[in-house]
Amino acid sequence: MQTSLLTRPSSLLPSVLEELLPSWFEFNGKKTSALLTVPAVNIVEEKDRFEISLAAPGMKKEDFRIDVTDQELTVSAKKEVSSEEKGKKFTKQEYNYSSFYRSFDLPASVIASKISATYTDGVLHLSLPKKEEAQQQPASVQIAVK
Repeated sequence: MQTSLLTRPSSLLPSVLEELLPSWFEFNGKKTSALLTVPAVNIVEEKDRFEISLAAPGMKKEDFRIDVTDQELTVSAKKEVSSEEKGKKFTKQEYNYSSFYRSFDLPASVIASKISATYTDGVLHLSLPKKEEAQQQPASVQIAVK
């Protein structure tokens, strides 16, 4: 076993699946691992809110579903595109279906009923406002060693 496989497990998974399920990775004669795509996320904590930015290009705002249950935020999306090309004696039809699912544990300081979302330029932006008492607590406290 090579050390590089342990340090980069994400590079191992697609190659193993391509060997086991080659037809799943072939689309129009081109290899793709789009089935394994999970949107990248940036999370920033501000004094009064958390900001989550999720990269999901090619979607429409109607494709997203955002749920909050039991202190968990779930973002999912489904998109199905079909196109049809007619020729002399044939009909060619292609389906392209993609989906993803991400969930995040919410801290108790978030006001779930006031979470808002916007989708612009291929990025889903979520704003998670904090409760008033969470905003007034110091970000860090120094502890003296006795």
